[in-house]
Amino acid sequence: MSAVFITGSSSGIGRATAQLFQARGWTVFATMRNPDDAGLLADLDQVHVLPLDVTNPASVSQAVSNALAISAIDVLVNNAGYGAYGPLECTPRKGIESLFQTNLLGLIDVTRAVIPDMRTRGSGTIINVSSMGGHIAWPLGSLYHASKFAVEGLSEALLFELEALGIAIKVVQPGRVATDFNGRSVDINVDPSLTEYQPVIQALMASSSKDNYRTDPEVPAQVIYTAATDGTTRFRYVSGDDAIEGLKRRRETPDAEHFSRIRAEFGLA
Repeated sequence: MSAVFITGSSSGIGRATAQLFQARGWTVFATMRNPDDAGLLADLDQVHVLPLDVTNPASVSQAVSNALAISAIDVLVNNAGYGAYGPLECTPRKGIESLFQTNLLGLIDVTRAVIPDMRTRGSGTIINVSSMGGHIAWPLGSLYHASKFAVEGLSEALLFELEALGIAIKVVQPGRVATDFNGRSVDINVDPSLTEYQPVIQALMASSSKDNYRTDPEVPAQVIYTAATDGTTRFRYVSGDDAIEGLKRRRETPDAEHFSRIRAEFGLA
């Protein structure tokens, strides 16, 4: 029986992914900061709910060690993450550090903890959940996009570094998903006293209120499962019609035209 280790499994994409792998007969290590948030996952056969705070290296080491005591990890899904939005000037240093600790450094620490066993066995797959925002940036998302662009670069370099060891690296780029990402998993940093930023803030809020498109978390979960099981050397997997269309258009559009489209889309033209 194959085993998958998933970070950020308490809700959204992580939970849907854990449920899907379990339904397909896998052993699932569903990790989260607070195991009390596991809900129905805790009652499923072959699901092991493990405490894991990706911002705490000791917690990372313990969670991976606990999983390996039960089974080898065939697939790692680095899913934990959150967003931070607002003018860069308004974001406190602590908030910047927290974002990168979770979205990038935590992902790196979990990956580093899992690689040795995969290297020894000469097999394994690491799937990093990035975002369409790892290739396309929107106003007021400088920190979130920086973290996801970094995940893309890290993953591409690791592809070459680990393929000779039998370890595959894959990236999943979801579009907008109907999760609590815009609730508890997002920080908004706005200082009303900095009036110069108000036009772009108001434009972004107005644009966002008109856009209700979201895919169910089961959609990226299925894409993650495909990436884990298709047996190909494919590197990137896109999830959601908005991401498929948006990333294709970005690849085909010169920078100046793309930037003009973004300005118009958010009322900044």
